Amino acid sequence: MTTTTVPALSVLGTCGAWPAAGRAASGLLVEADGFRVVLDLGYGTLPRLLAHCTADEVDAVVITHGHPDHCADLSALGRALTFGDTRAGDIPAGGTRAGGRRVGRTPLYCPDGVLERVQAMEPSEDLREVFDPHPLPGSHEVGPFRLDGLLLPHHVPHAGVRLTVSGLVLAYSGDAGPDRRLGELASGADLFVAGATLQGADRDPYLLSAAEAGRWAADTRAARLLLTHFWPGSERSRAVAEASAAYDGEVLAADEGMSLTL
Repeated sequence: MTTTTVPALSVLGTCGAWPAAGRAASGLLVEADGFRVVLDLGYGTLPRLLAHCTADEVDAVVITHGHPDHCADLSALGRALTFGDTRAGDIPAGGTRAGGRRVGRTPLYCPDGVLERVQAMEPSEDLREVFDPHPLPGSHEVGPFRLDGLLLPHHVPHAGVRLTVSGLVLAYSGDAGPDRRLGELASGADLFVAGATLQGADRDPYLLSAAEAGRWAADTRAARLLLTHFWPGSERSRAVAEASAAYDGEVLAADEGMSLTL
């Protein structure tokens, strides 16, 4: 008999641009049925990830775009996989677990340019020896999850992420700006994780404000809204208040170490 666990999210990092003292940049860990998916690995997220699992217990990685506050620690994860106890060797991509650990290359879902940018940090080790890249935007079956990546506006190619598992939906805007496709991304989501980089009257076609995140959560009838990607030093309670003015559901400010169920 198969046991189905309630999907859970752990916050690895919450800062945009660079991590404030004691914090990390963007990163989330999502778990369901014993399968672990990491969404973004910005500065300082790997040590927090390793508090949950070993490097070779990560089943898949999703990177929304090639800015280092979302992908820098993919290099660190690659080094942990390369120089740790598990070697990819000649094992095929998507290999099975041995003793609870992944063997074979770790599936990596990302837009064009991400792997090349991270590879530039480590030219002596080929990241493709430990990661098996798959394109975003696009749709994929990832363990028990359905992954849908939607192209969203940003300064570089960027994919918003919609994960569906056991009839539950997590939507993640990443670092994208406002766009009609956010409606498709977050429609009916049980949890909408949205950037709240901007506050007050500031607007940018490539970034979301807290107020815009609230409006999108309301328009898409998301059940809950989790704000993240805060500018270092910004007042997070203000972001919650601005989002709550447009959305009457539960609004939370992401915090390093926070855990939620979907």
